[in-house]
Amino acid sequence: MRFIAGTFDTGRGSWAGTDWRPREAQDVFADGPARIWATGFEPGEVRHCSGHRSQAELLAIGCCLATREEFSAARAAAERGAWTAAMRLPGSCLTVVRDRTGLRIAGDRAGAVTVYWIPVPEGVLWATAAAPLAAFAEAEPDLAVLLSAFMVRGVDVLAADSHFRTVRRVPPGHILVLTPSRQPRTEAAPALTGKTSFEDGATAVRETITASVGRRATSSGPISSDLSGGVDSGTVTSLAAACGPLLAVTYTDARMGEQDDMRYAERIAHDHPQITHTKIHGTRAGVQHFDGLEDPTVLPFTDTPSFTLGLLAIKAAQLAPATAQGSRAHLTGRGGDDVLDAVPTMLIDQYRARHRREALRCAGAFARTRRAALWPVLGQAARTQRTPYPQALAALADTIKAGPEHTAERGPGTSAAQMLTWCGSGPATAWLTRAGRTVVADMVAARAQTARPDTTPGVLHERLALELMGDGHATFDQISRQQWGLPVHAPLLDNLVVDACHAIPGYARTQPGDFKPLARAAFTGHVPDYLLHRRTKTAFTSSLFAGLRTNAPALRRILNSSLLAQAGLLDGAKALASLDSAARGEPAPLAALHALIVTELWIATLPTARTTWWETTTARKQEVTQ
Repeated sequence: MRFIAGTFDTGRGSWAGTDWRPREAQDVFADGPARIWATGFEPGEVRHCSGHRSQAELLAIGCCLATREEFSAARAAAERGAWTAAMRLPGSCLTVVRDRTGLRIAGDRAGAVTVYWIPVPEGVLWATAAAPLAAFAEAEPDLAVLLSAFMVRGVDVLAADSHFRTVRRVPPGHILVLTPSRQPRTEAAPALTGKTSFEDGATAVRETITASVGRRATSSGPISSDLSGGVDSGTVTSLAAACGPLLAVTYTDARMGEQDDMRYAERIAHDHPQITHTKIHGTRAGVQHFDGLEDPTVLPFTDTPSFTLGLLAIKAAQLAPATAQGSRAHLTGRGGDDVLDAVPTMLIDQYRARHRREALRCAGAFARTRRAALWPVLGQAARTQRTPYPQALAALADTIKAGPEHTAERGPGTSAAQMLTWCGSGPATAWLTRAGRTVVADMVAARAQTARPDTTPGVLHERLALELMGDGHATFDQISRQQWGLPVHAPLLDNLVVDACHAIPGYARTQPGDFKPLARAAFTGHVPDYLLHRRTKTAFTSSLFAGLRTNAPALRRILNSSLLAQAGLLDGAKALASLDSAARGEPAPLAALHALIVTELWIATLPTARTTWWETTTARKQEVTQ
């Protein structure tokens, strides 16, 4: 797994860690108290710009799309203390600024590139992956975080924590500041100035997304893309095809074939002569959800539990044509829902912003689109509006601790009213033992103590959804690079794209009953009109049920050896009963089952030995001289 790591000597002791470095790492930076290494990165992915006479230096590692002039201007701005420019470079990368005071280190806005750190007696050891730091510090997985991640919603489960005890996380949108003779600290990245209107913002959205796709398409060599037929993948593919030849891959199966994805994908490919269109039919190829999990020891490892493990065989079939043609970058439309659309609770933000008549109208439209009664929706919206977020978290902690009869949200799906709550828990809480309920409740109660009372539900849920998507993309990219040697890109998650879209308030980006009007406003005349007017969205539930049914024996073995159950936090028999219900096609918490399975695989295959990730400098010198 590729990652970036660094050390910083704060001057409080002798740095014993200098005897260790990441295995097979490339030296990227060494100056005074700071050392930085990169493992698995190409030379072209490391960019460095320095000023004269030890003025500010700027490093960007990863997919930095800035031109030489933009990069130099960002360094000059950082030297003047304007960190916004340095931390908002085009693309998705790690950014490091060094000046006379120390280092400032930041990942990207979406959390696809995340910074972690651990304190050591003599300074700080940091990395863009938590697992290497955990191995270095012999830190155990944090079972409370792992369990809570698929038990509760509307809760910032990670916050400044990670999936490992003692390993700290720099939340997206924040900067790790390292200064001699001072404790490490995190600061919020400078905020963008003000919001913009839908009409004015649409132009910036078009420009940033076009540049994000176009700069990749013109600099990566042969490229490929997902073309599901949806608005997001169709827009990315169309913009990329305008820059040159492109292989577009559409995946379907016997159940998805009943939808209209393929019809849209074929029409887009037909209308763009630059596109070579390949179709993969999963049923005919003999692949489906949860294939290939019989032997956990051969599965790829990701820094966080990855839903992609449940799609491993599907992704292998889907990406095979791209790898066969030598694609150097595979583009996806991941993140479109997070930047071109908005979360339901934005209508409460709209009300708080004193657009009350419009908020009430949106609440009515939301109820109609969900086929829900109006008064329960309005009542829940009013309760959420009146309740501070910390109070809602404290109440959730109490109900979780009280028992499953108080916490399970009943019914075949989440109701419209429940979608307007601050936070909640789902049917998977029925799997928790008394100890498990205590662990999850204590975690939620701790978040209640640190939650900001001035946050709004729309902004909160938008941020959490974006970070979840960023993490999911990061693990998919990690798996694709390990298994097939193919980098996966999500241009819609780039820094500047997120900034441009989120500069438009969420309640202005969308309207209940309309589908991604921002995409239509931004790209009319630039991508096919029939795509921008699409109103349907394919559900994968039936395909998921089918794969789960076929692979139930392997999944039962995974849950029978559940480490969360062995820790006394989960009732394995109840989780297995839910799995058996799903295998029979009965209502079941599919998302929670998927999350539980990949979490169990992650814990079971976690590489914890320090020497898996690190080597001594002595051993490295001996290897070089031999």
